[in-house]
Amino acid sequence: MIGLGMTEIATRRFAGGLTRLQFLGITCLFWVYVTLSNILYAYSMRTGMARVTNVSLFVAWDARLLQHVMLLPVLLVSFWASLRIQWRPLLLTLPLQLILGVVFAALAYPAIIVAQMTLGAPDWVDHAMSHVSEPWMDPFFLSLWMASFVNFLPTYGFGLALITGLALYTRFRDSELRLAALEREWSSARLAALRMQLSPHTLFNLLHTIRGHIEWDPKGAQSMVVQLADLLRRLLNAGEHDFSKLSDELQFVRLYLALQQRRFADRLTVVLPTGAEIPDVWVPSLILQPLVENAVVHGLANHQGPVTVRIAVHVAQDTLTLSVFNTIAPDQLPGEPGIGLNNVRERLAVQFEGRAGLTASGTDGQWCSEITIPTIHQAPVREPQHAVALVGA
Repeated sequence: MIGLGMTEIATRRFAGGLTRLQFLGITCLFWVYVTLSNILYAYSMRTGMARVTNVSLFVAWDARLLQHVMLLPVLLVSFWASLRIQWRPLLLTLPLQLILGVVFAALAYPAIIVAQMTLGAPDWVDHAMSHVSEPWMDPFFLSLWMASFVNFLPTYGFGLALITGLALYTRFRDSELRLAALEREWSSARLAALRMQLSPHTLFNLLHTIRGHIEWDPKGAQSMVVQLADLLRRLLNAGEHDFSKLSDELQFVRLYLALQQRRFADRLTVVLPTGAEIPDVWVPSLILQPLVENAVVHGLANHQGPVTVRIAVHVAQDTLTLSVFNTIAPDQLPGEPGIGLNNVRERLAVQFEGRAGLTASGTDGQWCSEITIPTIHQAPVREPQHAVALVGA
């Protein structure tokens, strides 16, 4: 899908990163401004000079308008070629860019002559014909052509700078969108991988436990198979979503702990919030699973005594606190953060960007892992993956 988005955007680009509509729109608007400016300037000068002499020194407005209309296709072709040539390498492209500007500016005065002949203005037809028949014999031809050239060359430069700037901005914006899309894809891939990190050892141990029950407790083994299937199904479903209801998250934890209680029926006690204690909020999918798994594994390690795993939920203002307590050996020292804790910290950093955190500490034979996140009362809308992501994740 990302590859198709790349093809679609490539086909929509006309020149220099601009679409056909963008290119035509900005060029035509610029030329309309130039046309109006030149017509108004010539008209004001023509009106002012009429008070001094009856000789027409400035072309009529309709001829000047026709001149600019005839120059518009030349301008469009020149700008399009300039955007296609671009500016690298400079030693090669700079002469080509100058040639385009010189050719356009050089055609401005011939265009006004053609416009005069087309409109057939009585006071300018003879003047235009003299330029056409013997251009180099007319002493005013070179000076008028040079004046027109000097006028239209900077105009071309300003227009080229305008459209090049728009093309650069468009490419910069597209690169920013591509980068944002890549970051979303990368974050989504990271979250999917982190959500699916259920310890393989846990699954293997559960399967061995089920195998041990088959001979002496077939019905119990069947019940455990059903529970394990439900657990894996919920794991796969939760892996497709960034957020889930807290009640669903606790149901997943309840299934996991129920299976662990089958393995350690004489040692493991589980205390979960009741229905009335569970607020109607949303949390990151499977955010509790690594902490609960960590509580079971490390709580049962290094001693043979009973272990209690307790989960508490607390909402204060706009903050939701999820606490996982577990019994540890009295002489057990806190170790380095394991995969489960690092997993949760990384997910919180990706999804909440500094607005959530995880703390873990052990005191008096008890370990506590506590997640603090903003309270989310409505299901977050997952941002769609735009076709502008030009590179596949």
